[in-house]
Amino acid sequence: MSRDPWLRSADRLKPYLGVLFLQLGYAFNGIIVKSALNKGLNPCTFSVYRNIAAVIAFGPFALYFERKLRPQMTLSVFLKIMLLAQLEPVMDQILYYTGMKYTTVTFAIAMCNILPALTFFMAWIFRLEKVNIRRLHSQGKIIGTFVTVGGAMVMTLVNGPPIPLPWTNLSRVHHPRASEEPSQADHLKGAIMITAGCFFWASFYILQAVTLKKYPAQLSLTTLICTMGALQGTVMTLVIEKGKTGIWSIKWDTKLLATLYSGIVRSGASYYISGLVMKEKGPFFVTAFNPLGMVIVVIVSSFTLGEQMDLGRVVGAIIIVIGLYLIIWGKSKDKSLSDSRNEEVEMHDDEGARPNKNVIKSEIEDGIVKEEVDGE
Repeated sequence: MSRDPWLRSADRLKPYLGVLFLQLGYAFNGIIVKSALNKGLNPCTFSVYRNIAAVIAFGPFALYFERKLRPQMTLSVFLKIMLLAQLEPVMDQILYYTGMKYTTVTFAIAMCNILPALTFFMAWIFRLEKVNIRRLHSQGKIIGTFVTVGGAMVMTLVNGPPIPLPWTNLSRVHHPRASEEPSQADHLKGAIMITAGCFFWASFYILQAVTLKKYPAQLSLTTLICTMGALQGTVMTLVIEKGKTGIWSIKWDTKLLATLYSGIVRSGASYYISGLVMKEKGPFFVTAFNPLGMVIVVIVSSFTLGEQMDLGRVVGAIIIVIGLYLIIWGKSKDKSLSDSRNEEVEMHDDEGARPNKNVIKSEIEDGIVKEEVDGE
């Protein structure tokens, strides 16, 4: 018996609600953390504390709800978890937020639009994404990858005249420090750090998709990643900052709010939800909606942080969005082909009897091949 159409529609909507939550969380996280960075938050200790907050928030749920579902830990899974913790909770977070400190929150979020392209390229290499260069939609995904990276380069290297926004000018009166424009050297340094952080972030998504196949307990995996991230981050912070003990102090202010919000939402909840979505849609789909976060940040940060937009960044952002949606269009065509094949299988199952001549359709790299099989 087929499922209720309403239930099927609700199931199809869940991944989109999941990525919508992720982008809202990323956008507001960027604004809150940028405000804390302006007030002296150290990116290294911030990485440690936010992972500790995530462990405290999600650890009890993992212990209770997955006590019977948690698979046995193997050496291979443990090593993957250690590498996952190093990629995103440590390397990506330190590089990304240090880069944000040198630039602006709008620029940092916009640069993250190269993440879908990087994820797509890595998924292609590791055969998590199907690509046939003879097909138009696969060509769209490839072209979109290069267009997205090109847009990121425009945002990095081209400034152009500032765009006058009345509320931005008003915000500058009340937030003079937050609206200080970074120098060209700092801007380039921050862009390089953010790009490197995005590379580690994309690598994290690919490895997470692989690890979930062997260790499908998402809450437990999230808790373990954050625990290892906190331990590895502590060691790295001690190496980088050496004898600076003052960086570990934290008070009841914006820095504490940024740590708690980022740990619970940006680390814990995001790792868990991205894992759920990834199981159904793959790692590329999780990163495909980054422009939504960029739009949210551009609007909100212009009011709250008084950030000035210039023409070069706007043009670069538009190019990034065009490239990204070329990739999404190609991905949607992959999904359509897969759905068509599933519908044909369901039709044959509902018929309840085999015809004298069966036509079996199978998708291969060159297209659709039909093979006739004599009925019994």
